[in-house]
Amino acid sequence: MRERYVAGVARLEEIVQRLEPTLGPLSGEPEPLAGGITNHNYRVTLGGRQHVIRVHGADTALLGIDREAERLASAAAATLAIAPALDAAFADCLVTRYVACSPVSAAEIAAGELDEIARALRRFHDSRTQLPARFWVPDLLDDYARTVRERGVRLPPDYAEARAVAGLIAAALAPHEPRPCHNDLLAGNLIRSREDGALLIVDWEYAGMGHPCFDLGNLAVNNDFDEAADERLLRAYFGEPPSDARRATLALMRVLSDAREAAWGVLQAEISEIDFDFERYARTHFERLHAAVQQPRMQDWLAAAGHDRAARAPTAAAPLDAGVEEEGDGPAA
Repeated sequence: MRERYVAGVARLEEIVQRLEPTLGPLSGEPEPLAGGITNHNYRVTLGGRQHVIRVHGADTALLGIDREAERLASAAAATLAIAPALDAAFADCLVTRYVACSPVSAAEIAAGELDEIARALRRFHDSRTQLPARFWVPDLLDDYARTVRERGVRLPPDYAEARAVAGLIAAALAPHEPRPCHNDLLAGNLIRSREDGALLIVDWEYAGMGHPCFDLGNLAVNNDFDEAADERLLRAYFGEPPSDARRATLALMRVLSDAREAAWGVLQAEISEIDFDFERYARTHFERLHAAVQQPRMQDWLAAAGHDRAARAPTAAAPLDAGVEEEGDGPAA
């Protein structure tokens, strides 16, 4: 079996053997799934049921990934029916139920999927899930910079601007209660089930306790939302017309997301085994961050974000979708 796998996944055979006693015997050959730029993903049939095995990439802890937080978040999200079922989790891999799905493009998200995504995020943020990892971009940028320097590599000049901007944003934001968050809402992490039409969120490896509005900003900037889409997102998430403070917070979180993505690309260029142009990825996000910071409205956003304490996370008493019971840490894998 091993000789037919692509580079970097020789351990897949051992993982499959480890899973067979609980999930059933392997049928056919594992099928590589395209798209991942941190891990290796495979569709496998075990015990007559299809699963996705994600073999973790090298040194992913350096990216701020906490695999126990990922497991707990994946399980809790599955319980809320906003993610595929979690079938197993080990130190070197995560196994979820395979979902026959259609990708959701950034244009589709901005045009028609906002309400459903907002409700899904709101339910996860309002759950009582406690994650053992903290997600805060200024700290993450410091950690990434230290790791790159320890490898004898000079940080690009734009990195200093990203750290400075992240510090300004952190100082401007209103106090908030940390909530469980996804923190990686690229279009590729949203899928539409072909069986029942459900919108599902996948890839919870950056999950941690953080600012819920980062998820909103991360979703908005990574899917090219315009101002009208931002308005719809805020209204759908909070259930009321957005205040100026919430608009400002969302705008700042979009900038903070680009700071994170750019820094992530810098670090990945040094540690990843995946064949991907991480330097270009970082450069793209540095450029977008710089353009945002140059906008005259940047100072207005910094001034407005802290004025309204309602910019903090919504309370658990706010209305949620009927029929979904909020859980604690979710089922064990």
